[in-house]
Amino acid sequence: MNKGQLLWKTAKKIIPGGNMLLSKRAEMFLPDQWPSYFSKAEGCQVWDLDDRKYFDMSIMGIGTNILGYANQEVDEAIIEVVNKSNMSTFNCPEEVYLAEKLIALHPWADMVRLARTGGEANAMAVRLARAASGKDKVAICGYHGWHDWYLSANLNGNDELENHLLQGLESIGVPKALKDTVFPFNYNCIEELEEIVKQHDIGVIKMEVSRNFQPKNDFLIKVRKIANESNIVLIFDECTSGFRQTYGGLHKLYEVIPDLAIFGKALGNGYAITAVIGTKDVMDYAQSSFMSSTFWTERIGPAAGLKTLEVMNRIKSWDLITQIGSKIGIRWQALADKYAIPIKINGLPSMIGFQIDSQDWLKYKTYITQEMLKEGYLASNVVYVCTEHNENIIDNYFHILDSIFNVISECESGLSIDSLLEGPICHSGFDRLN
Repeated sequence: MNKGQLLWKTAKKIIPGGNMLLSKRAEMFLPDQWPSYFSKAEGCQVWDLDDRKYFDMSIMGIGTNILGYANQEVDEAIIEVVNKSNMSTFNCPEEVYLAEKLIALHPWADMVRLARTGGEANAMAVRLARAASGKDKVAICGYHGWHDWYLSANLNGNDELENHLLQGLESIGVPKALKDTVFPFNYNCIEELEEIVKQHDIGVIKMEVSRNFQPKNDFLIKVRKIANESNIVLIFDECTSGFRQTYGGLHKLYEVIPDLAIFGKALGNGYAITAVIGTKDVMDYAQSSFMSSTFWTERIGPAAGLKTLEVMNRIKSWDLITQIGSKIGIRWQALADKYAIPIKINGLPSMIGFQIDSQDWLKYKTYITQEMLKEGYLASNVVYVCTEHNENIIDNYFHILDSIFNVISECESGLSIDSLLEGPICHSGFDRLN
């Protein structure tokens, strides 16, 4: 066992689930073999505790690092504010400057509230929207975090959230009084939303602008129309999609304006910063409904956000990563065609993913990760693109993947994939760890 595997075994004994984020659990990648911990990271490279280097053709810090790990300009800005102190009895001026910048990028918005995590920003937005609409019930589409308001959807039925990114989420510990307050609808299924609004007194529509699919048949325009007609506050959760295809929210691309929008992940290039922006008539409810937190006032997050936005704008990072991701998708398809493997490409270009249409899909995904790891690549079936993914890294990735796809094609023709796996298969959702 490497040092990371040994430490992961220790972690699972003293930390429920082993760590703080489901998406970083070893079991989500390669159970019993994943290095799990890093000693340093730079560009799109990560070093484990045994000082072995890997190229990250995977989730790049769960999509937090569009500019790559340890971006020099962003880090220098952080070091400067840390040397002057991260906290004080006074407020940091950077929070005002960042709010001004976000409003300038989204002229429809009047006000901003900053937080540090996506889950709390989502909870804040729902509170604001419920207060503004005067109604409790929420229609949702997509993944919006771990808080009670969101998981309460599964009180209606055990599988209400199954089609919204993560499977296996349970409502244990969520007050049963929240039953029938949150109602999921599927993306591009406007009829489902219409029926929910017809059957329930909905005050909030909360959705991702796009994740795996593009809007069809004016879907987003129709959602906006429903919100307007029924006195519903529309929230776009752009924690994941923000700054990946436009300089700001993805909603700018589709020219559909929400009442509130949420940004996170890429906003600080690896540093904790999230933002809720919105119209004054909705945001003003933050003065009526109490929402306040000590570490929403620390200085590192806003400073990181300001410098990240500056660098993004100068290099047009959203165009770069979109171009790179589009080419990756084309090459995946070409490789699948070469070996007659049934494949589906999905996601935003800069968060491109694929799935093999086979009953052995999870085994194939595990095998891909297993073999790529041997060659010094962190990889599965998703690439969160960063500006540091250069042609040489990508070309070598596809050179290795070619032989892996060849083996998968043989498995589809009768070769046993089980005989090739060196450990358990990866998890696909929220599974309890022993």
